[in-house]
Amino acid sequence: MRPGEIFGLTWCRMTETYADIRQRVYRGLVDTPKTSQSFRKAALSEGLLAEVEGWRRLSVDTGDGAWVFPSERLTTPLSKDNCWRRSMFPRLNKAGLGWANFLVMRRTHATLMNAMGVQGKLVADQLGHSLDVNQNVYTQSPVESRLDMVNKLEQSLLVM
Repeated sequence: MRPGEIFGLTWCRMTETYADIRQRVYRGLVDTPKTSQSFRKAALSEGLLAEVEGWRRLSVDTGDGAWVFPSERLTTPLSKDNCWRRSMFPRLNKAGLGWANFLVMRRTHATLMNAMGVQGKLVADQLGHSLDVNQNVYTQSPVESRLDMVNKLEQSLLVM
C-alpha cells in the first residue's frame, strides 16, 4: 500500500482479510486515492493481520471512524513524515538500509512477487496499479535473472 493509503485507514475499512482502500492522506489532507485502480481491497497476510489485531487491542479508539494510525490528538491521522522520521528511518538506518523509502518497499514487493512467479495482474491489483505501470515501472528484473537468460541464449546458439 502507498503510505497515504496506510495512514488514511479507518477501522471500519479493515476486515478479516483485507483493507478496503477508499481514501488517502496526501499532504495532510484526506482525499480520494491516487487513481481509479487505487480504489481496491488490498489483501493482508495472516502475519500482518495478527499484528493489526494486536495494534487494535492497544488502540485508544477503535470505533468505525477512528484512524487505525492516529496522531497524538486522535482526531487526525498520523503524519507519514513523522512516522518515517521517528520510527522507520532509525530502524532501517541501523540495519544499513537508511537509503530505503516507501517507494523502494513498493518496488521490492513488485519485484519479489514477479520473482516468485505471481501473475502480474494480481500484483498490479494489490498495489493499485495498471498492469503496465506494475510491469514497466515497479517490477525490476534482477541482473541474475538476465544473466541466466543470456547464458541460455548463448548455449542455444552454440548448439546450432
